[in-house]
Amino acid sequence: MIQFFDVVKRYPQGVEALRGISLHIPKGGLVYLTGESGAGKSTFLKLIYGGETLTTGGLIVGGRNLDRITRRRLADHRRTLGVVFQDYKLLYNMSVFENVALTLEVAGTPPKQIKDRVMQVLERMGVQRYAKASPITLSGGEQQRVALARAIVHMPNLILADEPTGNLDPDHSHKVMETLQEQQARGCTIIVATHNWSLINKYAHPVVHLHEGKIARKPQWEDQP
Repeated sequence: MIQFFDVVKRYPQGVEALRGISLHIPKGGLVYLTGESGAGKSTFLKLIYGGETLTTGGLIVGGRNLDRITRRRLADHRRTLGVVFQDYKLLYNMSVFENVALTLEVAGTPPKQIKDRVMQVLERMGVQRYAKASPITLSGGEQQRVALARAIVHMPNLILADEPTGNLDPDHSHKVMETLQEQQARGCTIIVATHNWSLINKYAHPVVHLHEGKIARKPQWEDQP
């Protein structure tokens, strides 16, 4: 599903965010991405999303070579993803319902199906009562759950979640992890960047640990011949 080949990401100031990353993440896997602040986690996710371009090396995601991808194919690639950003990226001039529905509308989903599916995921995340409200009226934790609802509403092949439980209490954090595991059960590949080790220990999945832009720990399948 995802293959990094000796990837280096160097920013214009000369800072190397990622250094020599080689890694394979199989289809249908749920992987935690850990590391201190500045270790390269957000850059790692942005490369997969196509929000950043690598400096050297190769990156293949879902059969697409992202270091050679055209703008049109990049747009197609992003439509197959569900992304939860740290800053949520919700549109405050639209309602919660409209934010979550937007992906389905772009895909041409019939209105009745959109309504049913959006309300289903809002209820799953416990924010259905805010469907008509602007996200700006919600707390940070509530906005985070809306962002996750938006990420899963179109049943993506790959979910990238950057600190998806960062502003949540333990109960809602567990609901998020249960939701992500439900997505994995249908074959979705998921990468969760997190500092929450209690959650990692409770919901055991492989860990990729970054340290100063390098892989310090990777899943056991990487060591198999």
